[in-house]
Amino acid sequence: MSSYSRRDFLRISAYGFGAAVISTGLMGCNSDSNNIAVSFAHGVASGDPLADKVIIWTRITPRDADVERVTVHWEVSTDSDFADLIHQGSTTTSIDRDFTVKVDIQNLSPDTRYYYRFICNDKISPEGVMKTLPVGSIDRVKMAVFSCANYPAGFFHAYAEAASRKDIDVAVHLGDYLYEYPMGGYATEDAQAIGRALPDDNNTELFSLADYRKRYGLYRTDSDLQKLHQSLPFIAVWDDHEIANDTWKNGAENHSETEGDFTERKLAALQAYFEWIPVRPASEDDEETIYRQFVFGDLVSLYMLDTRVIGRDEPLDYANYLDPITGAMNTAQFIADLSDPNRTLMGADQLLWLQQSMATSTARWDVLGQQVLIGRMNIPAALLSDFTRLEEIVSIKIRMDGSDPTVTDEEALLVTTVIPYNLDAWDGYAYERELVMQMAQALDKNLVVLSGDTHNAWASDLIDDSGNAVGVEFATSSVSSPGLETYLGLEGADDATLKQVELSFVTLINGLSYMNISQRGFMVVSFTQDEATCEWIFVDSVKSTTYTLDANSMTSLSVLPGLENRRLR
Repeated sequence: MSSYSRRDFLRISAYGFGAAVISTGLMGCNSDSNNIAVSFAHGVASGDPLADKVIIWTRITPRDADVERVTVHWEVSTDSDFADLIHQGSTTTSIDRDFTVKVDIQNLSPDTRYYYRFICNDKISPEGVMKTLPVGSIDRVKMAVFSCANYPAGFFHAYAEAASRKDIDVAVHLGDYLYEYPMGGYATEDAQAIGRALPDDNNTELFSLADYRKRYGLYRTDSDLQKLHQSLPFIAVWDDHEIANDTWKNGAENHSETEGDFTERKLAALQAYFEWIPVRPASEDDEETIYRQFVFGDLVSLYMLDTRVIGRDEPLDYANYLDPITGAMNTAQFIADLSDPNRTLMGADQLLWLQQSMATSTARWDVLGQQVLIGRMNIPAALLSDFTRLEEIVSIKIRMDGSDPTVTDEEALLVTTVIPYNLDAWDGYAYERELVMQMAQALDKNLVVLSGDTHNAWASDLIDDSGNAVGVEFATSSVSSPGLETYLGLEGADDATLKQVELSFVTLINGLSYMNISQRGFMVVSFTQDEATCEWIFVDSVKSTTYTLDANSMTSLSVLPGLENRRLR
């Protein structure tokens, strides 16, 4: 199976997919080349904001299937009436790029809100709002953080709620913007009943470029997602489901040899991603790929990482260490493989880039935006085979914490024999995680890690192998994908039961300060010079067309800067 390299990115970039037209000011507009009937069915979006530039995006939908090319105009103004135009220009888009349009609006002022729109054949797009990043000394940055939006699983109320808030600066999306599964597959059991079934022309698993493009098109018809894109610039990165479940650099759990060449599937998926998401793609003149840095004045340096595609080695699998006859685990081999210094999640190039970028950062907070949990999630091994022992093991742990002399050696082993519950996360790449921890410690950084992927909300203290408090992790729940309550058979459980299970996890897992096991939503993460705070926002349901916020479940945790304060409070 062929590997995925930087050369692949440069090759497909040369084809022109996802490339942005550069707009430096008032360029004038070319005349429309036709009178084709069109619409802006997928709205508008902005993304990858810097202090002096922002990407704007739209897609043209020709009503005539035989159309291959159209001319599109853009306008950017300092006011919502578009009386003070500062950018104006034209470009063409075609069926070769799925009629998507990306324009890199440059020469902008920092920390400024602008308005933009597109015009095609007398049709005017919805008006979008974009904002540049600040420079110099600033007081506050507020981010809305999302992950795991599954269209058939439920409504995107988290997007609607964030779009309604006027104090958020940017939307950070940590991946699983869409899912590749077919109708009848994962989390589609209620789709027909709630009106979220996949359409007949896109209801199978995604493999081809056309498949992925249609799925993006479906998601972008969602009115709540359109509102959020229209109101806030996105800073986004992919996870696995933009390609296939549990993707790594040369394969995926949800890809078999009978399904064709994985690299071809991956390149098709990433082409559609760059076409439909407002990010700056790789190009022949830019050897960076999806990982990149965003600087919010002297307050926050945000590093968006790729822990999924570029450098990830194949995840370990417990099944490979179990004797098929006795069921005994080859613990020595497992530990050796888990701590192998040659196993990588990020890859050497990205790790070096992160080290160099953090070393030169002067921001108060260094923030990693990435996909999978980085905090240690070691649980008693007995729970992996028998979760019904949870209450028993928690009881023993409480007795041990209270120095109960009646705890037997056998009971103590139940608590202290722990293994990572998720080898797809940083727990499965322990050596490289320690390198990142040591890097932050050596550079004396105030480290905050933003994570997604699990469909549940978590908060953890990040402790290196020497016991140093290095930083904290805030992990967001999903927008709509089901969480641990499904896998643990707790759907429909009452609040008291769910809270007890959550408390049990916090009791058993060292460093874990908070989790929410069952609710969908997003995070609002705020930074000031004195504090970084995360608030988890939850909606009451994703199965109804309307929602309310579940105020009783919202939790806020914070961390203070400085060596002695790098723990959650």
